[in-house]
Amino acid sequence: MDKRYVIGLMSGTSLDGIDAALVGIEGYGEQTKVELIDFVEMAIQEPLREKIKTACNLETSNVEMICSLNFELGYAFAEAAQAVCKQAGVKMEQVAYIGSHGQTIYHIPMAMQHTLCSTLQIGEPAVIAYETQTPVVSNFRVMDMAAGGQGAPLVPYTEFLIYRSNKNRCLQNIGGIGNVTVIPKHTKLEDVFAFDTGPGNMIINEVVQSLVGIPFDKDGMIAGKGCINETLLRNLMAISYIMQVPPKTTGRELFGKQFVTKLIQENRQLSVEDLAATVTMYTAQSIAYNYETFIAPKVAIEEVIIGGGGSYNQTLMTMLRKLLPYAKVMTQEDIGYTSASKEAIAFAVLANETMHGMASNVLGATGAKERVVLGNITPFTRKS
Repeated sequence: MDKRYVIGLMSGTSLDGIDAALVGIEGYGEQTKVELIDFVEMAIQEPLREKIKTACNLETSNVEMICSLNFELGYAFAEAAQAVCKQAGVKMEQVAYIGSHGQTIYHIPMAMQHTLCSTLQIGEPAVIAYETQTPVVSNFRVMDMAAGGQGAPLVPYTEFLIYRSNKNRCLQNIGGIGNVTVIPKHTKLEDVFAFDTGPGNMIINEVVQSLVGIPFDKDGMIAGKGCINETLLRNLMAISYIMQVPPKTTGRELFGKQFVTKLIQENRQLSVEDLAATVTMYTAQSIAYNYETFIAPKVAIEEVIIGGGGSYNQTLMTMLRKLLPYAKVMTQEDIGYTSASKEAIAFAVLANETMHGMASNVLGATGAKERVVLGNITPFTRKS
C-alpha cells in the first residue's frame, strides 16, 4: 500500500496551543497503518487566547468578533501546518491533505427550548487550503449531529484502530474536558463506546489563571500544596452533568470562565492551593464516578491509558491511581505514544477516512442513528 503524508491539526478547549502532527498513513478503514513523522505544538499567544475565550462567552461574544476570529485562526492553523513540515524536512507539496478539527466556539449537544442540537468550530479551512496549497478536511462534527448524534467524541474511531488489544482498555483524555473511550478486549467497532466524563483541565487552568496569573498548574504543584475542601467537592459532584447517563458531551459553555468566576466568588475563604486541590480532585473523582457507574457494570476495566495535558499533572495522576485501584493506570508515554500528539494524529486519520469515503463516527460514542462520512472537503488545485 502507498504511504501518504497527512497533517492533523487540533486546538482543544484548554487553549494550550495548536497541535500539528505530520503522519504517514497507509490504507484506510481497519487496515489503516499510522506512523507519526513529526509533531509541533504552536503556542496560542495570550491576545489570541483571550479573543477565543471572549468569543466562547455568551455575555461577551459578538458576531463581528467570531467572523474575524474565524479567519485569524485559519491563518494560525496554516502556520502550524507549515511549521511541522519545516521541522520534519518535508515539503508542503508532498502532503496529500490536512485534517483540521478547528476551534470549538460553542457546542449544544442536546436541543433546548430555543436552540437546536448544533455545534460551531472555526478556523476557516479555505484560508488553510490557500495558504498551504493543500486540500483540507474540516467541520467533522456536523454530519454526526445531522444524523442524530452529539457530534462528539470523534476520537474513539481512531483509538479503536490504534489501541485495541487483549485487555479491556479505557482511553482517558484529559484536555479542557475529560473524555473516555472504552475498548473491550478482542472487540469490534460496534462494541466501542465513549463519552465526556466532565471537566478535565479547564476549571484548574481558569482557577490558577484568575488567582495567580499563570495559564496552568504545572505538574500540579499548586494543588499538591493544598487541602481538599470536602464540602465544596460534594457540591461540585452534585452538578447534574456528572450523573447524566451517556451518551453525553460537555464543554466551556458549562465549565468555562463564567463557572469559575462564580466558583471563586463563592469560595473566597479558600487559599489558591486549597481551591486548586479541590477542583483537581473534582476532575479525578468525576472520572472515577463515571467509570464505576457507567463502565464497570458492562466491562471489567483492566487498563486505563491517560492522554492529554492532564497526564502531565502529577497531583492529578496520583489522585487517579488512588481512585482506580482495580486498573493499571498508565500514560500515553508508557506505551510508546505521546499525550501531546494523540488528538492531532486522530484528525489526520479521520481526514484519511473522509477522503476514502469511509464512515468514521462511532454510534456508541455519539449516539447517532447511523454511521456517516464525517467532514467537509475544501479542495485546492496547486499552482503549476
